Amino acid sequence: MKRNYVRPLDLKNGRVDMTHGAGGRASAQLIAELFAPAFDNPALRRGDDGAVLCELAGLPLGARLVMATDAHVVSPLFFPGGDIGALAVHGTVNDVAVMGAEPRWLSASFILEEGFPFAELKCIVDSMAAAARSAGVHIVTGDTKVVEQGKGDGVFISTTGVGVRRPGVELSGANARVGDSVFVSGPVGDHGVAILSCREELAFDSPIVSDSAALHGLIADLLAAVPQVRVLRDPTRGGLATTLNEIAAQSGVGIALDESAIPVRPAVAAACEFLGLDPLYAACEGRVIVIAPAEADALVLAALRAHPQGREAARIGSIIEDPHHFVQMTTAFGGTRIVDWLTGEQLPRIC
Repeated sequence: MKRNYVRPLDLKNGRVDMTHGAGGRASAQLIAELFAPAFDNPALRRGDDGAVLCELAGLPLGARLVMATDAHVVSPLFFPGGDIGALAVHGTVNDVAVMGAEPRWLSASFILEEGFPFAELKCIVDSMAAAARSAGVHIVTGDTKVVEQGKGDGVFISTTGVGVRRPGVELSGANARVGDSVFVSGPVGDHGVAILSCREELAFDSPIVSDSAALHGLIADLLAAVPQVRVLRDPTRGGLATTLNEIAAQSGVGIALDESAIPVRPAVAAACEFLGLDPLYAACEGRVIVIAPAEADALVLAALRAHPQGREAARIGSIIEDPHHFVQMTTAFGGTRIVDWLTGEQLPRIC
């Protein structure tokens, strides 16, 4: 008896329909023809519902594994400097890396909207696969669901990452101590303003490009050179300001910033001034906040600036004693202001 012939996916002109999320033949075809070739590795090739990570890595059962998860709902899906696929890899790789772990594996869950073009989905999947290869991580398991047209906004991607924590590394937002120094690895606000400029079709004299990138290489070099680093955090939603407030609350300290020391690209500063936004609250997707003892200042800056992703690193402040756990900033005019938590979202749907 002849098996029914299944026409290959039309990855140029075809579109997602409800059958691609129903768990049947069409779902299997989507996996076999699009996701599996892009993310191919031994664990994924097994076709199981999950991956046995310790077994794959030859790690003992007591190995210190770190896991992080994130959902990505960025709009638009493609933006200057990246797209939702690469962003989904970078965001979760960075969440694992700031815990002092070497990222190894990712899972990827796609929610697709009925009618979404296969050509665009292939671009996203190819970008995601390239980002994973570049970061040295494997996408070992995943899932796909399809929702009715008008209920999904194209593509949502959730990724979970697992990594192996380096021996002797103990990083936490609760580790900051009075007298420590605060650093950032580069200019802030690029990603949030790039998304907004694309979304609103704004044209600036100097193009603003997302800083989306995987930071684990930079972080590995930093920790090798400065093992006394206490806190690492990537300032994504809510930007630098909100992330520093989180750290101050976790550690029970205050933070004093120097506005003139915080790197902001002139184009980003001008765009924020024009739009009535504060770059300190604009998301970054390729920057890391570092807190370390003050005696390591020179080592931290040298390690960061030696890496291509940290060439514009700067010391931006210090940890102070404050029972209110405020983040305060000396302004460029010599005054002082409180840099409070972000209320609501300055820019929704940016990661």
